[in-house]
Amino acid sequence: MTAYAVAHLREAAPHPEIAEYIERVTATFEPYGGRFLVHGAQHEVKEGEWAGHVVIIGFPGITEARAWWDSPAYREIAPLRSRHIAGDIILVDGVPEGYDPAATAKTLREASADE
Repeated sequence: MTAYAVAHLREAAPHPEIAEYIERVTATFEPYGGRFLVHGAQHEVKEGEWAGHVVIIGFPGITEARAWWDSPAYREIAPLRSRHIAGDIILVDGVPEGYDPAATAKTLREASADE
């Protein structure tokens, strides 16, 4: 099942370390089957607030996403970004093949009927 690294990064002033991070980051996730799905794109806020940027990297599974995040190669360059850009980053599983949201709705209806 596909997994994702999703980052909501705040605005930051240009810095040489950020440029170095961007130059080096792809080489850290490619060995784990990762690839950029969203990077450097404009987004359109429909509800709430979302200042900054969105980055999404897809992986074959959560095991690969975790292995990338914990890898020595990524841990080495992560400070180049984190020293200059605040943000929130999560690793999350995608939905399995054949996912049916109606099953989730059924569970919620049953739980609310018990109250």
